[in-house]
Amino acid sequence: MSTDCCSSEKSGYQPRDDSWHAAALAVPVAGKEVTDALRKHLVEIPGGFFDMGARKSSFPGDHDSPRQKTFVSPFLISPTTVTNAEFARFTAATGYRTVAEQEGWSYVFHLLLSNPADAPESPPGLPWWRRVDGAFWSCPEGKDSTTEGREDHPAVHIAWYDAFAYCRWAGMRLPTEAEWERAARGGKERQKFPWGNALKPDGRFAMNTWQGDFPNNNTEEDGYLGTAPARCFAANGYGLFNTTGNVWEWVADRFGPRPHTTGPLKNPKGPETGKARVQRGGSYLCHVSYCDRYHVHSRTRNDPDSSTGNAGFRVAADAP
Repeated sequence: MSTDCCSSEKSGYQPRDDSWHAAALAVPVAGKEVTDALRKHLVEIPGGFFDMGARKSSFPGDHDSPRQKTFVSPFLISPTTVTNAEFARFTAATGYRTVAEQEGWSYVFHLLLSNPADAPESPPGLPWWRRVDGAFWSCPEGKDSTTEGREDHPAVHIAWYDAFAYCRWAGMRLPTEAEWERAARGGKERQKFPWGNALKPDGRFAMNTWQGDFPNNNTEEDGYLGTAPARCFAANGYGLFNTTGNVWEWVADRFGPRPHTTGPLKNPKGPETGKARVQRGGSYLCHVSYCDRYHVHSRTRNDPDSSTGNAGFRVAADAP
């Protein structure tokens, strides 16, 4: 079980993981007209070497330090996380049911519930997360909630298997961890954020994180208690939105120490061991007092069948 504010793992391998994977593999690829249209929205990221990671990690167990020269080939990536409207189109076309739908519940942040007392069960040590029956991507706070008015927000309660299934339908893939960070930086080298090192450039909020006293008082100075629209705030130098804060984003890699890169390796990954997958970029729950993980180098881990109200994804593809 994770012990941070930003995620919550369902620990241990379960035989049903094979069924989640099989269900994702069974999703049919959309027709060429659909996949070509989706691909047109991607932006191309130049290949080359860049400094990946941080000089010093705030969370050593996340292995985002030290910095190291890393090479990626040119690739395509979505400027935003997949939105509720986009995910709805996918499920309508395929009939796919997410892991949270099939399991019948997911974790919701307590302040997003109208009455947290109705959902008293929390994972050990994480009282701000509540197990809510009926919570999944289109009912993000439970069975009486909807995404109406949030069609342009990131789809959440997305497990890694769900992201993989969407990518299969779209004729795309998840970005590798190195690709994700290359794109998230927007051309900035050795900076904490897509715009530089200042938490509030020019005294203004530039991302959706936590303000106030975590976890019971969010002053919402950035304008949001939960998710923000996928195109909220300014884009980075490559045209990507919200690569820090808002929602944690799944990538392709399994979690582990990043390999030391000394030559032009193609899109290097961490070791292919263990079950957990990597998530990048932080979320609306990150705060300097507890979860200082809202930087372009920030990474954490979660089991691929885990779903929470701050987990989403964006898609990628090979460059032509």
